[in-house]
Formats: sequence, C-alpha cells, structure tokens
Amino acid sequence: MSKVSLHKLCITLGGNAIIKDLDLAVEEGEFLVLLGPSGCGKSTLLHSIAGLIEVSGGTVEIGGADMTHADPSERGIGMVFQSYALYPTMTVEKNMSFGLRIAGTPKAEIARRVARAAEMLHLEALLARKPAQLSGGQRQRVAIGRALVREAGVFLFDEPLSNLDAKLRAELRRELKLLHQNLRSTMIYVTHDQVEAMTLATRIVVMRAGVVQQIGAPHEVYERPANLFVAGFLGAPSMNFIEGELDAQGRFVSPSLMLGTALSGAAGTVVMGIRPEHIAVGADGAFEGKVALVEPMGNHQIVWIAVGERKLSAIVNDHRVFNLEDTVRFAVDTSRVSLFDKASEQRLAAT
Repeated sequence: MSKVSLHKLCITLGGNAIIKDLDLAVEEGEFLVLLGPSGCGKSTLLHSIAGLIEVSGGTVEIGGADMTHADPSERGIGMVFQSYALYPTMTVEKNMSFGLRIAGTPKAEIARRVARAAEMLHLEALLARKPAQLSGGQRQRVAIGRALVREAGVFLFDEPLSNLDAKLRAELRRELKLLHQNLRSTMIYVTHDQVEAMTLATRIVVMRAGVVQQIGAPHEVYERPANLFVAGFLGAPSMNFIEGELDAQGRFVSPSLMLGTALSGAAGTVVMGIRPEHIAVGADGAFEGKVALVEPMGNHQIVWIAVGERKLSAIVNDHRVFNLEDTVRFAVDTSRVSLFDKASEQRLAAT
C-alpha cells in the first residue's frame, strides 16, 4: 500500500488551466472516488497521478517519494482504463502477463501472480481464450487482472465500468468492492456515476470545473452536502429545491411551504433542499398538493407532487395507487432539511 499526496497541483492543457492549486491526500488502503460531471477534470487529475499528463506546477508524491516528473513505469501503479485495450491475438493469460514478461520477471513469479489474479477475478477457466471469445464483463476483468499482477502500491481506475450494461456494472462493482476488501490496496477511482461512488468509496471527492467541492465519507456528502452543486449532483431523483426566506425566528417561508428549521444565521433569501425519501405522503401530512406524475420502480414508486409552481418528488415504499390530479397530503422531515445561502450557494450551518 502507498499513500498519494498532491500539493498545489496545477495542470494546464492547450493554454487552459484545468486544475489549479489542488491539494489532496489519499491515505494508505483507502478507496477514494473522484466524482463529477464530464469535463470536470477528474480523469485529467488521475492521469497526472499516473504520469500520463505532465503537471505545470505542484508535486505528486506516491509512497512518500516525489514522483512529479517520474515515468509511469517508475511510479508503482497499476491502471485500468475505460476501454479494455487488450491485445486481440493474445490469450487472457498472455494479456495479463504481458507487462511482467517485458519487465523480465521470472516465469515462476509470473505464473504465481497470474494464478492469484485469475482466482480473485474468477478467470481461471478463461486463461486460454482470446478477447474475441469473451463478454464485455470478462474483458474488463482481464484488464483489471493485468493491473493486479503488477502488485502495485496504488491502483488507478478511469471509469472502468462505463462501457458495460447495467447488470454487468452492478456485478463488477460488487467484485471491485470485494477486491479492495481482500487486497487493502490504495485505490483511486474516477466516475460520473453516483451509485458507483456511493457504493465503492471510503471517501468521495466531488469535483466541478477542476475545483474540489467537497471531500467526505459517502453518507456525509449525501446527508450534508457542502453546497447546491453537491446537493443536486448526488441523489436519484435529485434533491428537491425550493427558494424562500429565512425569517428572524429561523423559519423557512415560501409560497409553497413554511417550516421551522432552527437554523442559525442572518435572515435572508435561502434555498431549502429536501431529499425525496424525506417527504412522507400520507393523510396526516401538514402540506397538500396534486399528483403530477408517478414512476413505478418495482420495490418503490416516485410520486411527483405539484405544489403551487413547484413539483416535488417523494419516494413511496408501498404499492398505493396514485392517479393524476389526485390531491394528496404530505409531511416533510424537518430534521433532514438542508438550507443554502442563495447568493453563495453554500450550506448554512445548523445550530
């Protein structure tokens, strides 16, 4: 295992500053996920750690050594890309062992490492096959195995599951989590998929336009988002937002809702955020609206409720029948509300 530390990292591509003065510490054995929309700089950051992109300022330390200008082969990393990048004429075993053979690793050691990786990834029966004979999920397992045989201190994953269908993504996601539990290696994983981030990460780094928005454990980032961007990016459906005023008594007031929030800070214009699972649809609810849309999801349903000019999404964990234009009552769990300053978009601290 190795710790990865980035200090005042700057990356400029084509004259454009992609990342500026970024500091980040990845602890030994951690599974850190870089999460954000396309173009936010997360893959660029990962590639700079791998040595595939030159940095224009700052330092990259891996295992306590300055690797800012070291070649990728000297950094002690294993990397898995979005594309499998397998050699079509080589067997699975040859693909996995290629880097070791080029490096002159003894045959017995190569055999040991390939056998270990194949066992962990359930590839033993596929070692003699070529990539064309494999499914997409099997090919990605081979690509992961090729990185594992390096027995590196740090493993880097650049959206490795994005080319797979939903079922395969779920299967490989579980295998990656089990893999990390078994290896206890340091892993840095790039994705725009919040489900991958929430299920895999020890900590999540949410990025936007090359800037870190929040770092924290999955539950912390989800339950207490630092700003409106983080709040809206995580969650499916995303958090409901309602603009209103925070009065002198700490109550949130809008044309749609009025809630007692017990928030500190000066009165002013704020945005209230409430997640769909924290809106309870039932006859004893304090608020009222009309059903605008129902999305059956199998084990639950998402009910969209029109309240004035707003539509709020609520998760209903039963099979009640809702008809369009039905009037329904609902309650809001005020203990789970987030309030954000409208001007700065930053979270307001609770008392």
